[in-house]
Amino acid sequence: MQVAMEGQNMSFPSTFVLVGFSDHPWLEMPLFGVLLVSYIFTLIGNSSIVFLSLVEPRLQTPMYFFLDNLSVLDLCATCTIVPQLLVNLWGPEKTITSWSCMAQAYLFHWTSCTECALLAVMAFDRYVAVCCPLQYVLVMHLWACVWLAAVCWASGLANSLVQATLTLYLTLCAKNTLDHFFCEVPALIKLACGDTTANDLSLCLGAIPFGVVSPLTVLISYTFIARAVLKLPSAEGRRKAFGTCSSHLLVVTMFFGPGMYTYLQPPGNNTQSRFLSFFYCVFTPMLNPLIYTLRNKDVKEAWRKILSSLGKGKSLKTRC
Repeated sequence: MQVAMEGQNMSFPSTFVLVGFSDHPWLEMPLFGVLLVSYIFTLIGNSSIVFLSLVEPRLQTPMYFFLDNLSVLDLCATCTIVPQLLVNLWGPEKTITSWSCMAQAYLFHWTSCTECALLAVMAFDRYVAVCCPLQYVLVMHLWACVWLAAVCWASGLANSLVQATLTLYLTLCAKNTLDHFFCEVPALIKLACGDTTANDLSLCLGAIPFGVVSPLTVLISYTFIARAVLKLPSAEGRRKAFGTCSSHLLVVTMFFGPGMYTYLQPPGNNTQSRFLSFFYCVFTPMLNPLIYTLRNKDVKEAWRKILSSLGKGKSLKTRC
């Protein structure tokens, strides 16, 4: 891919060097072990949520439909970043091909934006369930849920296509060292030696619906939820209502908190930014299914039902 600038032919690098955590070499092997374990748990945890909601009729509700979408997003984001990161932590080579790098940029931006929108939709779902329980079935019917999920995925894809495509056409002047552990759009923009005004403006405009409107929707939804719950006459009713929403609120905090801190802080502390990115890219997808399953009676009951049926099947085979 050739790009002309000031009469010279500048080429888009065929490979990129991911600095990652190489400035702390003693950390690479421990991080590799932690990352491998968390990757396995992420795959098992999120896949199990999707599987449970497919086979258990009691989990085929709007809340679990959106939770399925969240699990698929976490799986996509994890599988986009972690395998390459494991390779880079294990060996001396810290490189990634240019097309793999751009694929990471596209997919991570897509899944991140979609997850921002989806968490806002899930907060709206909880608002309707708590504040308008009699209208819940009418408002959150099947096609409404499908439409809302489709809007989340489509809006994330549209923003990703705009941001990553603009980045693809930047003049990098053969610079190929990324001060990050994966290919992210802002990190790639820092390599540009040309005018990045359009890219910066596009990132700011794209951040409005996903980085401002989505958290604001969550905040407004939970403000109304808190007001409605506090008006409930019984302590048991309040406890049950807060318990219904606490898992989602914890997931929202873990996703938006480190992410917003990373992107809103002034540039300079790259090491701190990398570790915060490591948290919300690696640990948040692993913790999401644990939070929902450990605090949810329906999921626990579904697991007991499946495990008991498997146990009965084994005992029948042994008798035969």
